[in-house]
Amino acid sequence: MTPETSSQDPVQEAKLRRAGIIAFAIGTAASLAFFAFFPGLPHVIDWGAILASLVVGALTRWVWLARARRKRASVG
Repeated sequence: MTPETSSQDPVQEAKLRRAGIIAFAIGTAASLAFFAFFPGLPHVIDWGAILASLVVGALTRWVWLARARRKRASVG
């Protein structure tokens, strides 16, 4: 992956990066919590659940950043 250099504002890019990290952590934690506590599933976190949670975290980060960039482009 190549970093996107679409903005001239380093403060805004730092905020987007921080928001992306937080979105990844929330998505990963929510997915792990689903695998750990959802009734009917075996209450075991295995490698498949960990990998699936990382993928969900990455998708959450991607969606969050896409929406934030689109919102920023439409506002300013």
